[in-house]
Amino acid sequence: MSAPTDDAAAGPPSGGVRLADAERDVAAELDRIAPVLDELGRLFGDAGHELALVGGPVRDAMLGRPHNDLDLTTSAHPDEIQRLLDGWADATWDIGRAFGTIGSRKGPFQVEITTYRSDRYDASSRKPAVAFGDTLEADLGRRDLTVNAMAVRVPSREFVDPYGGVVDLAHGLLRTPGLPEDSFSDDPLRMMRAARFAAQLGFDVDPATVAAMTSMVARIRIISAERVRDELVKLVLAPYPRLGLSLLVETGLAAVVLPELPALALERDEHHRHKDVYEHSLTVLEQSIGLEGRLGGPDFVSRFAALMHDVGKPRTRRFLGDGSVTFHHHDVVGAKLTRKRMQALRFSGDLVDAVSRLVELHLRFHGYGDGQWTDSAVRRYVRDAGDQLERLHVLTRADCTTRNERKAERLRRTYDDLEARIERLSAQEELAAIRPDLDGTQIMEILGIPPGREVGAAYRFLLELRLDEGPHSYEDARAALLAWWQSTPRG
Repeated sequence: MSAPTDDAAAGPPSGGVRLADAERDVAAELDRIAPVLDELGRLFGDAGHELALVGGPVRDAMLGRPHNDLDLTTSAHPDEIQRLLDGWADATWDIGRAFGTIGSRKGPFQVEITTYRSDRYDASSRKPAVAFGDTLEADLGRRDLTVNAMAVRVPSREFVDPYGGVVDLAHGLLRTPGLPEDSFSDDPLRMMRAARFAAQLGFDVDPATVAAMTSMVARIRIISAERVRDELVKLVLAPYPRLGLSLLVETGLAAVVLPELPALALERDEHHRHKDVYEHSLTVLEQSIGLEGRLGGPDFVSRFAALMHDVGKPRTRRFLGDGSVTFHHHDVVGAKLTRKRMQALRFSGDLVDAVSRLVELHLRFHGYGDGQWTDSAVRRYVRDAGDQLERLHVLTRADCTTRNERKAERLRRTYDDLEARIERLSAQEELAAIRPDLDGTQIMEILGIPPGREVGAAYRFLLELRLDEGPHSYEDARAALLAWWQSTPRG
């Protein structure tokens, strides 16, 4: 089992950014995107409108993270934004018009411009009542966090920070522009966004903000499952997901949006000792991040499977007379719980199937022992994993959290051996596309039967034969099929 190598697995950075560095980075970023911003600033200014770069692009510029997705805000209303962009952009789209947003593309830049907003949530509404505002400062005041409530007017480059976002950025602190209770009442999803940005930036959350999140947990219930899901995905894919997930558990939000996670904090006592399943799961998640180079980069399926792999343990925990504890079949139970939770959060069927399969298979390797599996067992391991095999390798390796280095090294060597056997068999037998030696047409010709259930039964027999014994020649497969057919009773 390879040791995690990703920097994120080592933990978040401490503190925020140096103001001098932030000023330098912002100046450099504004110079880089000046061809776009200066043109737009003059275009909107000549039409009598204000325009400002806002939110994420300003924050990320201060963090030295340039990108080509630019968010701007303006005093112009959507129809006027559309009119001005139509003569400037390479392409425009108005899918966000109802919320005051017109999108466009100019060369390598994607530019979204939104009218100043002053909308609020009704006490029982899932969506905001959209209302356009009059000033940049008021628009910034309705944003989720102070570090996202900074702007730069264009083309003048005047920096606007009415809520102290740059100081909070320097201190590595997340807080709301106004009273957190007001902010979370207006849009309860901001509570999850606070956790998400803690995970993305590695920042602390202001104690008053944490207190408001804790006292207003029930408010998150009015938010649609889809919006909660999208924030959860961003949090899990962030560089430091432990920070965000721990905050969700600490405040009680996880008990509403992902109750399987806090349920992992099983009671422990001096007589019944077992691993802290909650902390173990977070560690497995971090270790899986350290192995993501095998997957080509950040991967939600792999990370979420790591987080959920033991969620069946609370339901299956049994105490034995000698003081030990068992969790028999927690893999199967966990897969069912994972499927149910992901469906409730409106994940796609493909994602639900992938994560659930990994949870169900995460213990399979532990039957490998010291390599006693037959080739048949290895083939079945590959067959059952299907297109999730590489992710299963990552999850299985990440699931080793023992502090006993000798035991950890033995597990790594054993899994190395399994992967080597899979590679050898794959080269010989094309395991990734394993199928019977005879297809359906050949089965019908050999047995002289029409399409139907008997063809399916014969196909399954040949697949099991292939898994047990490896590939056969046509003649050997035909002989085995006929022998099976003769010995199989038919009604």
